[in-house]
Amino acid sequence: MSKTLDFKTYSAKPGEVARNWYIVDAEGRALGRLASEIARVLRGKHKPQFTPHVDTGDFVIVTNAEKVALSGRKIDQKSYFSHSSYPGGVRIDSVKDVLQKKPEKVIEKAVWGMLPHNNLGRQLFRKLKVYAGSEHPHAAQCPVEMKVN
Repeated sequence: MSKTLDFKTYSAKPGEVARNWYIVDAEGRALGRLASEIARVLRGKHKPQFTPHVDTGDFVIVTNAEKVALSGRKIDQKSYFSHSSYPGGVRIDSVKDVLQKKPEKVIEKAVWGMLPHNNLGRQLFRKLKVYAGSEHPHAAQCPVEMKVN
C-alpha cells in the first residue's frame, strides 16, 4: 500500500504580490551583467512565489546610467538598428552617440531585450526607472540597495 502525497503547485495572484523598490548604481558596472540582474528582479525570479504568467517582480531604480561600462571595443563597434517601415527608413545609432545624447536608453534597451516580448514584458518594463545622474525622485518609496555582482 503506497501513500499518495497531495502537493499543490502554488500560483501567485496579481493582487497578493508584495512589491519592493530597489536602487542600483550603474557606475563602473558591466552593461550585460547589470541588465540581466535587473531583468531577474523585474521578472520576480528572485522570489519563492515566482509565477511565469504573473507580474511578481519589484521596482528597480538605476542611477548613473551615463557611467555604465562596456567591455572590449563595444563602445566603438556596437550599434542600434531601427527601421521606420518606410523606404529608406533605416537608422543606425552607435552606442557612443546614444551614451552622449540619452544614456538611459542604453540600459533600457539591454533590459528590454531580456524581458518577455509580450503584454507581460511591457508591464514589467514599466517598473524600471533609469536616470543619467545620481539624483532620482523616488526617495519616498525608500528604495533598498540592490547587490549586483
